[in-house]
Amino acid sequence: MQFHDREQAGRELAVRLRIEQEKGMLPDPLVLALPRGGVTVAQEVASALDAPLDVLVVRKIGVPYEEELGVGAIVGDDDPLYDEQFLDQLGLGDSELAPVVEREREELHRREDLYREGRPAPGLRGRTVIVVDDGLATGSTARAALRFVRRREPARLVLAVPVGSPDAADRLRPEADEVICLQRPPAFMAVGNFYEDFEQLTDDDVLRALHTTAEP
Repeated sequence: MQFHDREQAGRELAVRLRIEQEKGMLPDPLVLALPRGGVTVAQEVASALDAPLDVLVVRKIGVPYEEELGVGAIVGDDDPLYDEQFLDQLGLGDSELAPVVEREREELHRREDLYREGRPAPGLRGRTVIVVDDGLATGSTARAALRFVRRREPARLVLAVPVGSPDAADRLRPEADEVICLQRPPAFMAVGNFYEDFEQLTDDDVLRALHTTAEP
């Protein structure tokens, strides 16, 4: 089943999360979107939960000769989080990936500075943090995001996505208190295959979302 677009996916995800909220499972929620793609989904979730929206910028680390092939991810100034087994299979090490990491770190900080607009990052300790993306492929960026958030001691950590690879969703279960994935198609190829409209978002799209729902 395809979603029409990220807005529809976000509304469907919000229905599931509202049920959790009504049961008292999501006290003091903060929605953290993984930009850019997760922002539109997360905006619908934040609106339904009457929760603030913010972003957590994560950058995929791709192999030098095929950058769409992700082998890890970075968040903030943390060390890269790699899929070590995949690196071994590819015969890659830190020296080969260092230029990619440097470039992605620069882009990560550019986006953080742009999206924050001088605002401090939200406090996460003791809150229910809901990490939202538009889908899970390998799960490498979500894993890096969840570990980054977990170290900041939220009371409850939830990963919520409309669609994802069953393998990726299963691998991420130990990283969060709950993983909500509405669709887990066995023949999973790419997130975009499950959206009729999967237009790429821009920095302006992210800023518009934050201006309407960000925490003061």
